[in-house]
Amino acid sequence: MRRTFLALSVSLLLAGCATPDRDTRLQPGSSRAEEVIAIYGQPKRVWAETDGGRTLEYSSQPMGRHCYMVHLAADSRLLSIEDGLSSASRERIEPGMTPEQVSRRLGTERSRVTYRLSGEEVWDWTVEPDQSGYGLRFNVHFKDGRVVRTTHSMVFPSRLFPGVDD
Repeated sequence: MRRTFLALSVSLLLAGCATPDRDTRLQPGSSRAEEVIAIYGQPKRVWAETDGGRTLEYSSQPMGRHCYMVHLAADSRLLSIEDGLSSASRERIEPGMTPEQVSRRLGTERSRVTYRLSGEEVWDWTVEPDQSGYGLRFNVHFKDGRVVRTTHSMVFPSRLFPGVDD
């Protein structure tokens, strides 16, 4: 009885850790949108694509560090899955991009802050930390509706609430 409970607990825990990009149940070319939704639930947003396909956004913001973009063909077949918050994806954010282009690449942001004096609006995402071990945020700075630059900011642990990032 105890072993059965332990085995069941471990299998449920592992199933909860599955992510769309590593889920062996999903196969590009043969899996369909219905399977993705049955496994991962309703997406946060659905993006229509020019070729008739769509992209399902599974964002884990504000606390998570990933945003899985599930690309589907016009016939609902799975084409690919990518983490919009991977370093490779973040590197594709360039000056001149619009807010919609950034959202399509990175997914829903953690927060938006407007700086009245500089005229910038800064969106941020929680991302995987670098070698320092501190939390990390990726920031996209917009001015007049266009990206002007990107930055990173470290998130230091709170002295008031140890173990909780600000």
